[in-house]
Amino acid sequence: MSHSRYVITTIVLAILLVLLALACLVFGSVDIPMRDIAGILTGKGCDNKAWEIIILQSRIPMIITAALAGAALSISGLLLQTTFNNPLAGPSILGVSSGAGLGVAIVILALGGSLGGLLGESVGSYIAVLVGALLGAGVVLAVLIAFSAIVRSNTMLLIIGILVSYLTSSVVQLLNSVASEEGVHNYVAWGFGNFSGVSISQMPLYAGIIFAALVASALMIKPLNAMLLGARYARNLGVNVTRSRNILLLITGVLTAVVTAFCGPIGFIGLAVPHIARLSLGTSNHSRLIPATILAGADIALLCALVSVTNPHGIIPINAITPIIGVPIILYIILNRRRIQYFN
Repeated sequence: MSHSRYVITTIVLAILLVLLALACLVFGSVDIPMRDIAGILTGKGCDNKAWEIIILQSRIPMIITAALAGAALSISGLLLQTTFNNPLAGPSILGVSSGAGLGVAIVILALGGSLGGLLGESVGSYIAVLVGALLGAGVVLAVLIAFSAIVRSNTMLLIIGILVSYLTSSVVQLLNSVASEEGVHNYVAWGFGNFSGVSISQMPLYAGIIFAALVASALMIKPLNAMLLGARYARNLGVNVTRSRNILLLITGVLTAVVTAFCGPIGFIGLAVPHIARLSLGTSNHSRLIPATILAGADIALLCALVSVTNPHGIIPINAITPIIGVPIILYIILNRRRIQYFN
């Protein structure tokens, strides 16, 4: 891949990010004139205080939340696909998202089903949800790590991840059967996916964890590139494959759990976006793929957020939009897997 192609692709993705962020700022269920939006952003304010609240406390946090969530899930998918050398690996496929969802469900049930209270302004409330998601994702990752020491086939490990996902979903259904009506309703609503649930007070924790995990993933470029060539070749290069795989799974678990706790179990972004980045760049070199994946993930998430809030009949759940983007890409990868050489 030429350097110019990488530069052009990165610039295009960055420009799209800015344009989509501006579109999310301008368009929504409430029409706000551009002049007033500019006044609010520059600190001059506007006559309508409700518009200031919408821009500063709703749309801007939603833009940041969506961009970070898209980047986090996309990098999670990239790390899993490289770790297991399988283009169909992803947080939702391997059960990591389901495990985080199970942790959230247990927290909701333990605290009486009041998801709205959990994700409110109380620091303890949203930390409880975050801890539940982290523990749930951690259990699933621990199971995958344990089986990875026994099962050498990446395909079989992927199947185990799918089975774990089904198992966690079954446990969630059992919990819902004994939960209150409010608890079931809140959990189902949370499962639709939403980028508007992170408040200003929650943003430092949400953004800080995701940013730290993204930096950690960038520090794993060397072992990631070595693992593309196989475990034996990676070991010959001095890479501790077992430790590197465990670190990558830990990073994936943190990213997936944080996004799942605050935004719900968002599907398909983690599975599809790494392929968008690879096809755009024509390479699996992670020094170039990681930045492109972060930008592409943020772009896709902002696009989904924009479609979600501009529907004249009400807000569309994020998980009703992501399959429309993700499924065609996955079908293309499956049908053209032999022709696409970046995993060989």
